[in-house]
Amino acid sequence: MPLTRSRYVTALIEGLSSLGLLVLLSGCSALPEIGAVGAQPREQEIAEASTGEQNSLAAVTDQDAHQAAAKTLPTATVVSVGDGDTLRVQGQDGSITIRLACVDAPESSQAFGPEATLRLRQLLSTGQMVEVRAIERDRYGRTVAEIYSGGQSVGLQLVGEGYAVVYEQYISGCAATADDYRQAESAARNARRNFWSQPNPTMPWDFRRGGTSPTPTDPPPAVVPAPVNPPSATPTNLPACVSGDCDCGDFATWEQAQAVLNATPGDPHRLDGDSDGVACESLR
Repeated sequence: MPLTRSRYVTALIEGLSSLGLLVLLSGCSALPEIGAVGAQPREQEIAEASTGEQNSLAAVTDQDAHQAAAKTLPTATVVSVGDGDTLRVQGQDGSITIRLACVDAPESSQAFGPEATLRLRQLLSTGQMVEVRAIERDRYGRTVAEIYSGGQSVGLQLVGEGYAVVYEQYISGCAATADDYRQAESAARNARRNFWSQPNPTMPWDFRRGGTSPTPTDPPPAVVPAPVNPPSATPTNLPACVSGDCDCGDFATWEQAQAVLNATPGDPHRLDGDSDGVACESLR
């Protein structure tokens, strides 16, 4: 059949349509899958965001830890010093009495007690700002605490200078620095500083129980010799013959004769014939 113009146009259109469909179908296999390719960047973005949040949280936690470690101890103002290991301070909650922790200073009436008090007053003047590490309350209601001035432990300094000793009974309150206290005391003892300059120092806790503290300036105790003769009678107990002339026959006992001999120097009654200090030996 001869191809008319209208049929030619129709065939041409159908051919082009078929060709376009083939191109479209062949191109679909080359297109990326929307679900596979499009999701990958989003998953990576979420993962990266999650990692960033974790890193930020870790950074905040570390920062808080550093800030907590950097916090200083509570501060207070020195009001007065009572003795070598006691003071009064003014804090946020009012005025309190503090007993220095882990050390014991000589008592005020003990050797080197006044010196220890003077030294603590030099280290902690009235109005001075200090840091307080409170540990507990003692039976007297005082706050047991370590006191720091300029970053230095005042109690440790007193021990190192020989104005206080380590209080071993309560050293557990300073567990982190116990060795420092012991080393400071050993150095002070070896150097014979202050309290340790005594030949046989009495520990403060022993002194409080009634002991005494010998000092280098204390004189040795006086030695009282035992009397050669027994104690003499008082003049009111002497026989009447002492106003005249006594002899051994005037005494009822040897003790009376000896009392007269002791009461009359030079033996004017001649009661000690052999001058051996014993009267009327015949009466013994």
